[in-house]
Amino acid sequence: MHELELFSAVKANAGLDFLSPLHKVLTSHWYVMGNEVRSFENEFADYLGVNHCISVANGSDALELALKALNVQAGARVVTAANAGFYASSAIYAIGAMPVYIDVDAATLTLCPKALAAVLDSSIAAVIVTHLYGQLADMEEIVRLSSAAGIPVLEDCAQAHGARRNGKPAGSFGAIACFSFYPTKNLGALGDGGAMVTDNHDMAARIRQLRQYGWGQKYQVTLAGGRNSRMDEIQAAILRIKLPYLDQWNEQRRFIAKRYNEAFFKFNVLLPCSTAADYVAHLYVMRLANRRQFINVLKQKGIKTDIHYPIPDYRQAAYIAELPYALTVTEHACETVVSLPCYPGLTGDEADRVITAVTAYFEQEG
Repeated sequence: MHELELFSAVKANAGLDFLSPLHKVLTSHWYVMGNEVRSFENEFADYLGVNHCISVANGSDALELALKALNVQAGARVVTAANAGFYASSAIYAIGAMPVYIDVDAATLTLCPKALAAVLDSSIAAVIVTHLYGQLADMEEIVRLSSAAGIPVLEDCAQAHGARRNGKPAGSFGAIACFSFYPTKNLGALGDGGAMVTDNHDMAARIRQLRQYGWGQKYQVTLAGGRNSRMDEIQAAILRIKLPYLDQWNEQRRFIAKRYNEAFFKFNVLLPCSTAADYVAHLYVMRLANRRQFINVLKQKGIKTDIHYPIPDYRQAAYIAELPYALTVTEHACETVVSLPCYPGLTGDEADRVITAVTAYFEQEG
């Protein structure tokens, strides 16, 4: 049996029972923020080694509420990258703050510490770091620089559930971290869901108020800026079933990425810089010239690709911004990135088809 097929067989025979937890929720007649939610929050916090996990309705709400929890005000400036799909930018604009876009590292495509050092000053209220494609950013250096300037770091871990460096997981480096549990994430629910994690007790209490109208107690609004953003019991129950398998599924993703890297390294293409524990292969993204031609050739062979992400945040039609400096790596990435199939359950034969098609394309081009 192909090793990747063995991984798939392990997944298929893992005995995941989704019906029992769903039945349990339905018969409990408690559908929002009950025992399943509390249990998942505790279990996910334990998995990450942090003090608090506060679940919300989705990852976008998590980013917005995290900024509020950090007391980022309207008009404040927040550092972020511009190559990560506008999710961080959306949260920044939603609270009336202003994004400060800086370039990304040429290898990881995550926030570049040198670029960060150049913009840190007293006008910056927070730094959002996206662990893009499942690749951990250089958090030790980013936190060191930001802490020296007295600026909090918010981790966007929506694509990096379970990524680790030196045993420390994504979500445990900054002052606060946000997760999405959208169904396609490394840890995904049946619908939307999100969470924030932190070690700070006061911040956790503030977030718990913000996610439920700003209540100090029921029907008493004591904190401005609150909203209704709550995870339902069904999503929490499903996430509890899946969480123990997250590391195994991440290893499946990394195994596929390793096969791709070994097959494609000899071609004129930029590949993911790591297939170690600091990368959980949420997406397998290459950078190459003639992207449109490449996509069309693979499409003709029945292999779907995608572009994550084609437009820098500052060029989005609703929020076009003129920057005082060029983001060279960001621009090049948006022009050249393309994602190949990479997910648990992709069989050995399917991975072979991808490798054969990509190899044939480059050999013909060469």
